[in-house]
Amino acid sequence: MTDLNIVILAAGVGKRMQSSQPKVLHLLAGKPLLGHVLDAARALSPKKICVVYGHGGEMVQSVINDNEIIWVQQEVQLGTGHALLQALPYLDDEGVSLVLLGDVPLIKVDTLDRLISKATENNFVLLTAELDAPSGYGRILKNQATGAIQAIVEEKDASEFQLQIREINTGIMILPNSYLREFLPKLQNKNSQGEYYLTDVIEMAVKAGVRIDAAHPVHSWEVLGVNSKSHLAELERIYQRDNAENLLERGVMITDPSRIDIRGQLVCGRNVEIDINCIFEGSVQLGDDVKIGAHCILRDVTVYSGTTVFPFSLIENAEIGKSCHVGPYSRIRPGTRLYDEAHVGNFVEIKNSKIGIGSKVNHLSYIGDAVIGTKVNIGAGTITCNYDGALKHRTIIEDDVFVGSDTQLVAPVRIARGSTIGAGSTITRDTPEDQLTLARARQVSINGWKRPKKNKA
Repeated sequence: MTDLNIVILAAGVGKRMQSSQPKVLHLLAGKPLLGHVLDAARALSPKKICVVYGHGGEMVQSVINDNEIIWVQQEVQLGTGHALLQALPYLDDEGVSLVLLGDVPLIKVDTLDRLISKATENNFVLLTAELDAPSGYGRILKNQATGAIQAIVEEKDASEFQLQIREINTGIMILPNSYLREFLPKLQNKNSQGEYYLTDVIEMAVKAGVRIDAAHPVHSWEVLGVNSKSHLAELERIYQRDNAENLLERGVMITDPSRIDIRGQLVCGRNVEIDINCIFEGSVQLGDDVKIGAHCILRDVTVYSGTTVFPFSLIENAEIGKSCHVGPYSRIRPGTRLYDEAHVGNFVEIKNSKIGIGSKVNHLSYIGDAVIGTKVNIGAGTITCNYDGALKHRTIIEDDVFVGSDTQLVAPVRIARGSTIGAGSTITRDTPEDQLTLARARQVSINGWKRPKKNKA
């Protein structure tokens, strides 16, 4: 393959998005539209990538923040041909350029590979697709005798007959740089939009005797663009359904493929089960035989084999060991590590803590900045008081400790091996090993005391 340059056209205002944010920065699966296109571009290992920006350019560069990208400004948006013309000085003299669109995020690398495989420095290759509802797209005009591509007509300039054509121009194409230098400066804006259409170079190429080839995507939805919030929502579900189908093919049991959201990378082992309305963000790895209950959110999490996460649990930036139980309604915050067979139950919040092998925090508790040993039982309503208003302090709970319900552990404090803490205690000092420690006032009943009553006068 000759040297490959990639130009991504991302200068559109996106008026129909009804947003001050640049269109290409709207999120699909948790990532900007332009980010998806850049991922596909990078996977092709091009010699250089140019992004043509216009509306909100500084914001686009700030969000993408990639020093290897060549950023090209299109100050006034005068059409796709004009946009590519702005990038022309940055392209190699030889080789070919692949034109991608910053608002077409679902394009597959395999499709682009097929497109590139047909490219030489002597032909144009267009990515075309047949759509049942081609409205909004330019139509491919062919020689009726030979079937050869002759031109592309934009919809607003098309005749009634041409509007019946279902084969559309996706806007994605690969063009020899030498021809770009010849044809782009010759573009004219004599059309209903008053714009310089990149598609007009196809007709120029035909007249110059250049061969025009075509490739097609496996799925027609790969070439769908985003022009409105409605389009964005439609593509979100297509993207998520495609991810779900891929997981199902690899043996993951997904209760309802239409009710799962993957906003990053989800890697699953064997016999994984995922119930409805779960969201996976960032990098999530699920080991063999893991079960994720309904309505859970996992963000940058590793869950090892045999663990069950019960419904309505939120886990972020954490590591969950083998055969653990988490939830329902648990919140596992960043910096937490649950070791094998640990149990974290309903309405428990854990932050920046280690929970040892076989230990249990089953009910209505907060554990923060703590290290808990093995076979520890934390009673309901227990709180580690880790923050003094200025600094965080650590609680150490050694092996085989039993903490009674409604206990406050005021850090820094160490609960020694084998300790038992009586329910309702407030522990402010280290405890001795293998002893019962109580820290609560003696119960008193006051004879003759009367409850105050409101004055009815």
